[in-house]
Amino acid sequence: MTEIGIIGSGNVGANIAFFVAEKGVADVCLYDVKDGVPQGKALDMMEAAPIRRYGTKIRGTDSFEEAMSSDIVIITAGSVRSPGMKREDLFEQNRALIADLAASFKGSDSTVILVTEPVDLLTTLFVRESGMDVNKVMGLGSYLDSTRLRYLLAKELGISPESVDATVIGRHSDDMIPLPGYCSVAGVPVSNLIEPERLEAIFAETRGAGALIVDMAKRASAYYGPSAVAAELAEAIRRDLKRIIPVSIMFTGQYGIKDVAMSLPATIGAGGVVKVLEPKLTDEQKSQLTKSAESVRRIVGGGS
Repeated sequence: MTEIGIIGSGNVGANIAFFVAEKGVADVCLYDVKDGVPQGKALDMMEAAPIRRYGTKIRGTDSFEEAMSSDIVIITAGSVRSPGMKREDLFEQNRALIADLAASFKGSDSTVILVTEPVDLLTTLFVRESGMDVNKVMGLGSYLDSTRLRYLLAKELGISPESVDATVIGRHSDDMIPLPGYCSVAGVPVSNLIEPERLEAIFAETRGAGALIVDMAKRASAYYGPSAVAAELAEAIRRDLKRIIPVSIMFTGQYGIKDVAMSLPATIGAGGVVKVLEPKLTDEQKSQLTKSAESVRRIVGGGS
């Protein structure tokens, strides 16, 4: 079975490994700079296997090369946000680490999933520094935002989240752009079910969901949600599911934008991004997207 490498064995990395194992996607190789941590967590999860009944194997390693040589590599290493912290400040904390990792992937044929925040800024940086095919690098981005929106819409309507479809594009930040026209319940537009003012309030709650978790937890950012999303992405790639998922990818001319990473719906299958979709946007939404791209370019620096 193809192995999935996870770089970083903290809360997010370990939970991704567990979710991947339970879904039976692939064997997992956990790596961390703290020797013994990935090995200990891998052993712990394997001892749970007889009860949880998964046959996939999880192993820990102190060899970075072992993890990065996997067909699919998920990067979770780096600092996390603390209460009140700006994403730009977190980017500066994680910039050097991700740039160094990216340099190690020059010439790599792996498919890389970026989880480390701020994901759009670091996905932009990773692609530039690694020189990898843009279709083989993606960040969690708005997949997590869309998942949060699905939950909030379902909660509002008192229904199962499985019945709700929702799409968010743009930056994984307060600048995210929920698309009401692409949000529905069993095919029925949410605008037919929820009053406009209440719908806008739900969108605002979605924008603040990540910060709220950080503020409430104090010492940790969200990790169950991001871990579940990363595991779903890995499954779509590993099993060539060709699922349409909003992920952070380098724009190559969509809406006139190039060389920065933000989220758009994309068909995800073997090898990464199969096709990028361009939802029909209003002039205001296009303007928002352009402003977000300018912001990413300014913070990361460089690019056209």
